[in-house]
Amino acid sequence: MTAGFARVLHAEWTKFTTVRAWVTGTVTAALMLVLFALLAGISSDQKGSPPVPTGPGGEPVADSFYFVHRPLTGNGSITVSVSALDSSIPEGPGELRPGTVPWAKAGLIIRRSTRQGSPYAAIMTTGSHGVRMQDSYVNDTAGPPGPASARSVRRLRLDRAGDTITGYTSADGTHWTTVGTTHVSGLGPTPQAGLFVASPPVADGMGTAGTVSTSVFGDLRVRGAGGRWTGDQVGAGSPSFAGYPAGRSGSYTESDGLFTVTGAGDIAPAVRDTLPAGGTLGDILTGTFAALVAVIVVGALFVTTEYRTNLIRTTLAAAPKRTHVLMAKAIVLGGVTFAAGLTGTLVAGPLGEHLARANGVYIFPVTSSTGLRVALGTAALLATASVLALSAGTILRHGAGAVTAVTVAVVLPYLLTVIPFVPASTANRLTRVTPAAAFAVQQTLVPHHQVTGNYTPYNGYWPLPPWAGFAVLAGYTAVSLSAAAVLLRRRDA
Repeated sequence: MTAGFARVLHAEWTKFTTVRAWVTGTVTAALMLVLFALLAGISSDQKGSPPVPTGPGGEPVADSFYFVHRPLTGNGSITVSVSALDSSIPEGPGELRPGTVPWAKAGLIIRRSTRQGSPYAAIMTTGSHGVRMQDSYVNDTAGPPGPASARSVRRLRLDRAGDTITGYTSADGTHWTTVGTTHVSGLGPTPQAGLFVASPPVADGMGTAGTVSTSVFGDLRVRGAGGRWTGDQVGAGSPSFAGYPAGRSGSYTESDGLFTVTGAGDIAPAVRDTLPAGGTLGDILTGTFAALVAVIVVGALFVTTEYRTNLIRTTLAAAPKRTHVLMAKAIVLGGVTFAAGLTGTLVAGPLGEHLARANGVYIFPVTSSTGLRVALGTAALLATASVLALSAGTILRHGAGAVTAVTVAVVLPYLLTVIPFVPASTANRLTRVTPAAAFAVQQTLVPHHQVTGNYTPYNGYWPLPPWAGFAVLAGYTAVSLSAAAVLLRRRDA
């Protein structure tokens, strides 16, 4: 850094810190983060709600299905054929119509117990995704494609050897193909094994609709399992279970060696549709919107005030290299805003989460690295937006115009994405190509291919990865800052 630029940088720092309105605006941005976190933490009261089931890794899961089971003592195997998997979808109040539920599941499962969140491994046929082997709620291995039917019977088998479970499928019952092998810790000496049917909700507009599915099993053969078959609805009272459509319930019947099983629910990672009342770190940090408006105003006024008072002539006379002035302003503004945003986020996040959990609200967990990324990303979002406003102010030389332009570019697309009635395609497009894409840095939810859901910004799922979304805003800011530098050199003060 040259001595000349250092003097310019010091001068801009002195200007910023001696104007009370600019300092107050920056502090206000940090306080907005904390204030909104407090409001988010205390505004919901879900005390007494049933606990959210968690999987072996501590992640929230959906674990509700109809289970026909008996104990499996030691090692053994279970084999069955699936000749039908028929689903029904609500069409109106009390009305159901036949339909396809892509991730409806019917097959075999071995799990430690009927307690929600128990470790398990399962092999199944699905509504639209062929044969799959799944375990630990998050692992999914594809087998042969195609649905089960009377003409295309799916034969399935699970073998257990200690904690190792292998899933097989066959078209004729003689030649078996391995779908997958997995190690399931914590099965215990006598896990439960048997038939299961799950039928997750399907997307219905901005929400979901509960479904029910029925499967026909035959040729059931068991080695190592004893006792009578018992039918249970696992997770009937779980907050991640949407329940059965009106007039339907889980059940099973046995006749002439055929088991007909009806079930609903899912065995999968929980998503926002599954836990609509669950909160996220992004929800706690809703004050980012108010903080963003504050830093945009400060960023624009940091330069337009000098044009309005003609102080810019003195500034440029003292620093003939005009780009040095602009760069110094950007560094001072960005640095101060980043520090304020980081401080506010580091206070707001833990405080809001603590209050929300104290009120019984389930908060989707995040790793420490994700929490750090959200804090740094939020601070970087605010700092970069303030520099974008500085660039707009330099180009337009008018405070209100600069504030309006940047607010429309950054805030308006974000507002549109959080309106539930905006089509998902529109919301996803806006958050790919506009500066509002930077809000992806606050994303903590992960979409799962084996779970049908409304993966939209409104529900906390952004179309771009976190730092890629931030890069969109950074790109707009870099272009605007370059244009501002060119115009500052060419125009009269």
